[in-house]
Amino acid sequence: MSVKSQRLASLVVLAVGLLMASPLAANAATNQLSGEGVYDPVQCPGPPAGYADFTSYPGLKMGLHPDDSLVGCLYALVNFEEDTKLTPSGVYVESGREVFVGSLDGGPVGTFETTYKFESKWDPSPVPPGVELHGRCQHPIVKGSGTGGFEGATGRLDFKDIVDAGIFEYRGHISLS
Repeated sequence: MSVKSQRLASLVVLAVGLLMASPLAANAATNQLSGEGVYDPVQCPGPPAGYADFTSYPGLKMGLHPDDSLVGCLYALVNFEEDTKLTPSGVYVESGREVFVGSLDGGPVGTFETTYKFESKWDPSPVPPGVELHGRCQHPIVKGSGTGGFEGATGRLDFKDIVDAGIFEYRGHISLS
């Protein structure tokens, strides 16, 4: 077989492989996420059914701007006695669980759960009257937790605290299958 024929055969095999894989890729669309949230107990008065104890913080209203990816409320559950610590360097670390109820880019309403890890620096400490200087957290979506418009959701949200404005910016991605 000539070199030219081998290259052509390789190209055909590659093309067939790509055509076979494309239906799988089409079923798992990945959406880039961005937006802002604020604590708002009026617009987010309480968690959805089945999550009554997710009230460690007021509901975080997401979807403050027309181009925000997520519109809805995020509710948290933290065991403050077991899932928080202050490191020797003064960093406050917290972990917990969350549930989001709302929609993605105006799509159908649904829910998904996350686990999260939060790190922040405070002056002088996270105990009142301490003031947060900066903070960030990572929120991987719990596989299999999505319902409704978030059925099959996987992905992650990353938040950055904009302390002076009381706003929580997020970025991330979500795949729906």
